[in-house]
Amino acid sequence: MKRKIIAIVTTVIVITGLAVALGLAFDLSALPDPGPTETAIATHAKKFLIDRASRNGVAPEPPNTDFSIAEGQKRFGTECSMCHGLSGRTQTDAGRWMYPRAADLGSAHVQQYSDRELFWIIKNGIRLSGMPAFGKVETDERIWDLVHYTRTFRSSPANR
Repeated sequence: MKRKIIAIVTTVIVITGLAVALGLAFDLSALPDPGPTETAIATHAKKFLIDRASRNGVAPEPPNTDFSIAEGQKRFGTECSMCHGLSGRTQTDAGRWMYPRAADLGSAHVQQYSDRELFWIIKNGIRLSGMPAFGKVETDERIWDLVHYTRTFRSSPANR
């Protein structure tokens, strides 16, 4: 595990050093979409950190039932749709202008997270992004309902 951390840190340092050496600068503005290098670095770092953080403190998953999905849909409409849209796949104006942009919840990028990781993301949020933490306002059971409902987006078309 330590080797993996060292490898990731070394990679980030090397890439950052190369970017500086080549005179490339990151644009701090949130208006343009990020470039491929910035996106790759942020994506890999986020995935690694979420995987590591979600190994502890995740409540046991209840059975994935139709009731849980239905409850998740209700909760999604009040808690999540203001950024991700009612379809979960089409950003609202608020989600479109966040940085990073609100995720398409049916995308391969989001659906590759394990249920444990999705639970952790919803409960704890993601610092320096628009994703708030719901751990102080929702019960673990309701967070699991949102995880189960999020899984319904993987097979739905972009505009339900």
